Amino acid sequence: MRPPPCFEEAGTLRQQARAAGMDPNYWYAVEEVRRVKPGSVVEVVFWKHSIALFRGTDGSFQAIENRCAHRQLKLSIGHVEGCRLVCAYHGWEYGGRERPAGVPYDGNGRSFPRLALRTYPVKVRYGLVWLFPGDPELAEQRHIPEIPELEGPGRWTCVPLRFTWSAHHSMVIDNVSDFTHAHLHRRYRPFDGAALTSCETVGDNVHLAYDTRVGRGRISGLFVDHERLNTNRMELCYEYPYQWSNTDDAIKHWLFVLPMDERTTRVFFLFYFKSLKIPFLPVRIPRFAMSAVMKISNRVLIAPLLDQDRFALEAEQQGYEKHWDARPVEFNPVVRAFQEVTVRKWRETLARGSGDGGVPA
Repeated sequence: MRPPPCFEEAGTLRQQARAAGMDPNYWYAVEEVRRVKPGSVVEVVFWKHSIALFRGTDGSFQAIENRCAHRQLKLSIGHVEGCRLVCAYHGWEYGGRERPAGVPYDGNGRSFPRLALRTYPVKVRYGLVWLFPGDPELAEQRHIPEIPELEGPGRWTCVPLRFTWSAHHSMVIDNVSDFTHAHLHRRYRPFDGAALTSCETVGDNVHLAYDTRVGRGRISGLFVDHERLNTNRMELCYEYPYQWSNTDDAIKHWLFVLPMDERTTRVFFLFYFKSLKIPFLPVRIPRFAMSAVMKISNRVLIAPLLDQDRFALEAEQQGYEKHWDARPVEFNPVVRAFQEVTVRKWRETLARGSGDGGVPA
């Protein structure tokens, strides 16, 4: 059985979308802050490129190419001392304020600048660690999405969720904005009766809207104040490379994808609500209790719901790998619009002469 074609050999739009990487010149969420404790290191992967993300004992984050310049061991199997990442084999050190990141030192303090490794800009926002895998000179020109509801003293409650799914990133984007799959979620009913009312591509963004009944689940619907909120219309956008939705300015979410390779994607969901009500009562849940409610909701309702999407997407990935040459059959025009943006952006990335995988060397 022949494997799916690479991007250059792909014939159909779907084949091209399923082989495309993502433009590295954006900020990508790579991990939750709370999961990288001070003095620890983790491996993150952006489109087949391994990066060591480490946190100094002072709480600051740094990111570096995940290999020691000496014997090429992954630095993520090393350890952190102060604000430096130390290779597990010979103890070569990387990072820190007093020693330029990426320049190893031997035991006598002699440096070897010609062996410097690549480092990556890192920021922290919304409880997530963000990394810029592209041209570092462009890092300050690009911006992490602005989410005003999650800023300031009156910010809405949000508890991030993150998963690693065995599916291409374009399948994930297709899934979260294609509301024709309500059948998959018939147990939880996060939405139903969806009718697409608009779809427009503006530059690198695809704007769309549905008339659909949101938050009508047997349990979840008890927490939504349907008498005060109009939850029958949802606006969405594929704001490349991110995705968001808005229901009556009261129920919102963002999705941030981290493309790892052609069949693996890390996903970060931020769901946030202006308010929720106490079931069976016309009383809002107090703000101080919202965090606890959201943690329970994530575990009991939202994570199981998203696991249904994971199940479907991983099955779709397996089906595509076996039947990649099957004639595409797609009825929702938003899917084609998403794929056209994904393919165009990847063509632009390759045309810039970026290195393997689209990450500048």
